Amino acid sequence: MLIKQPFDEFLKFHYERVSESNMKVTLPIQPLFINSAGLVHGGVISTLADVAMGNIFEPDENQMQSVVTADLKVTFLKGATGEFLIANAHLVKRGAPSTTQTA
Repeated sequence: MLIKQPFDEFLKFHYERVSESNMKVTLPIQPLFINSAGLVHGGVISTLADVAMGNIFEPDENQMQSVVTADLKVTFLKGATGEFLIANAHLVKRGAPSTTQTA
């Protein structure tokens, strides 16, 4: 089960659950994503990584996100070009559940 969000639909993400601990997300490159250097904007790449990571986890009983990103660091090794970007997220270790509740 994936959570459908307007932002994800706007970016036209395509999701494929490979296994319980693996999520593949494909993003078609749109002209809007290209920076002045002719490469995909780093913020778009970071967003793709964040969405792939977050969708590994199933939604809660109310179909809401069960996790959010607390910290994200992206190191860019090479500029991205092409028709699609693909994020392949793998769950390495599940952390302890949060005890913080919101009102």
